[in-house]
Amino acid sequence: MPFELPVPSFSHLDAVDLRTAGRELLSLALMDARNQTLHLCAVYEAALSDPALRVACTPELEWPLWVLGHIGWFQERWVGRNLQRHQGPHCDPHAAPLASVLAQADLWWDGRQIAPADRWAQALPALADIKSYLLSTLEAALDLLAKTPDEDDALYFYRLALFHEDRWGETLITMAQTLGLPLTLSLPSTGVAREPLWVPATRWRLGLDRGQGFTWDHERPAHDVQVPDFEIDAQPVSWAQYLEFVADGGYDRAEFWQPAGWDWLQALVLREGRRAPRHVEQLGVARAGGQGSVLQTLFGRTQRRAGQQPALHVSWWEADAWCRWAGRRLPTEVEWELAAHTTARRGWRWGEVWEWTASTLFAYPGFVADPGQTDASAGFGSHKVLRGASFATRARLRSLKYRHSSLPGRDDGFFGFRSCAL
Repeated sequence: MPFELPVPSFSHLDAVDLRTAGRELLSLALMDARNQTLHLCAVYEAALSDPALRVACTPELEWPLWVLGHIGWFQERWVGRNLQRHQGPHCDPHAAPLASVLAQADLWWDGRQIAPADRWAQALPALADIKSYLLSTLEAALDLLAKTPDEDDALYFYRLALFHEDRWGETLITMAQTLGLPLTLSLPSTGVAREPLWVPATRWRLGLDRGQGFTWDHERPAHDVQVPDFEIDAQPVSWAQYLEFVADGGYDRAEFWQPAGWDWLQALVLREGRRAPRHVEQLGVARAGGQGSVLQTLFGRTQRRAGQQPALHVSWWEADAWCRWAGRRLPTEVEWELAAHTTARRGWRWGEVWEWTASTLFAYPGFVADPGQTDASAGFGSHKVLRGASFATRARLRSLKYRHSSLPGRDDGFFGFRSCAL
């Protein structure tokens, strides 16, 4: 029987304004996030029937047991063990922390020092011990939070720990999809398709500055960008639109693919006969004005996807190839952000799938790394920027300014795209 994700007891625990949440609301949200983590842990326990939660060792997966311990470690390292936590982003990240309640915690779970491929070989504690660690680190963090002033710097690491846990929660959901574990989520709805939107030329303030509550370091600093006028889709590209590309031989015509993308595709063709996005089991070509049909496996169950639902599990290479076939292009991240902020009343729809952009992830001019934030900077120069959010993203993580990113060949995430006119 599928597991249902828990519904927060209070809607404000999943509100976008948690970037500015004060002490009391933040305390509730931290408990809510830990409950979600433990719930997902239970899903893995039941589905895998393995106390060590071992799964296939691939570049797309993390060892779930390591993920659970890392979530507790991160909270303990930057809150419970950090003597400079009250300084927030101004603290010295190299200052010696207090000792962990688990003597080898840094060796096991410090993601900055342990390459992903090496995490699988560690002799980690038993799952029961990691659950106890998750509870004890949360309890310690809540005790400290109760004595913390309602100020941005003082609350920085508590907010960071919350959003860090929420992001790993989405990773656990993504991994459940990859593994075919039974998990029930509300999937993207079938919305009304609207005509593309015209956005006039303007100067746009891209990114954020400090002093606006919690910000990720790669969202900063804000800077002005001159943006020419452009036309952009009001919603992500649908399955009906994507099926036309497939029916026209899109997966067999190299002229639509960048050389590296074609190489990526040919490797998948040899390995698994790929002729469609990931997890697609069957494609029905549209006839007589119909929208075709898609059968896609979602959390271990093959489901029919409606033609107007957004195409899902699309890599950047596939999104770029579709755009070349359609005589369109991917939006830049500044175009995406500008349109998202200025066209909401004209039919802009987002939040169903993470959306690829044409932009490679780079630091904004004047970037300064904050303590505890290393994930994004590791992708500078190699990852492509994704904007928006997916149906698996907690609402409190959703922001029109947030910069997600991934390698162009990744298609395990809940990724889609929209397009712009040339």
